[in-house]
Amino acid sequence: MVRQGLNPIPVVVGPTASGKSDLGIALALALNGEIVNLDSVQVYRGIRIATAKVSPSERKGVPHHLIDIAEPTENFTAGDYARRASETIHEIESRGRMPILVGGTGFYLRALLRPLFEGPATDLRLRKRLQTLKEKRGPEHLHKLLSRVDADAARTVGERDWSRTMRALEVYFQTGLRISEQRPNTPAAPVFAARVRVIALNPPRDLLYQRINERADRMFENGLVEEVQSLIASGVPHDAKAFQAHGYRRVVEHLLGTRIREDALNQMKLDTRHYAKRQLSWWRAWGDVAWINRFGDDPEALPDARRALFREVLTYEGI
Repeated sequence: MVRQGLNPIPVVVGPTASGKSDLGIALALALNGEIVNLDSVQVYRGIRIATAKVSPSERKGVPHHLIDIAEPTENFTAGDYARRASETIHEIESRGRMPILVGGTGFYLRALLRPLFEGPATDLRLRKRLQTLKEKRGPEHLHKLLSRVDADAARTVGERDWSRTMRALEVYFQTGLRISEQRPNTPAAPVFAARVRVIALNPPRDLLYQRINERADRMFENGLVEEVQSLIASGVPHDAKAFQAHGYRRVVEHLLGTRIREDALNQMKLDTRHYAKRQLSWWRAWGDVAWINRFGDDPEALPDARRALFREVLTYEGI
């Protein structure tokens, strides 16, 4: 049984296509656990193929939480995720089970463990303008802009930490106030934060890229274009936040007539490989991370993860 307040809370992260779900389910089966989604696109209903959601039949009886909890038209924020995830973690532990966070969205985990000043509700038009600037000129350009309007905030945020930079800019442009002056209002970290253990998969890069390319091919073969067509026909706008994921964004461009199907597929592969590199860079900068240099479905990944997980806290009965 999990001893609430004593046991570590595993967080399985890593680049896309590295086998996070496989390792998460293996840990859950071994440690009486339940999965808490840590993917910013899997929260949306109807967004299935390009997110590689684990189907109910593939979950091996392990409960999964925070999947399909928002409409694709909804602006589900990192703050929304942090609140829901915190409640879910407490609920799972109250039943004597182990919450295991699984996914690749780093800013969701940071919002959960290192809360940001909430500030005003997101202005979607402003957010879109800032995202366009990031895509065209890079996150460093946003950081330079923040340095001009809130130098104190810029000094505490990395040049490539675009999500925190963007939020600070939004607060300034929406309210005229500097986020650096609002930090006394920042929520405290949750009590379980000190028990979190981040385990990051880092398989060989050439094999990872091969898996990314092969998975993209399967997604197109399994109806990704048709899924997006159906969502748009149901009323989801082509610029919905849910469509910002790499696979969906290129398919939307194809459906709008700006890319042929083959180009959309190839660009999706390139985008995803670049995203995988950024994910690895994010977790290297995170700090205390246990690295496993293999895929999550490798038979040795589970024992590696268990050793990393209990390197300091040996309170789980039966270990």
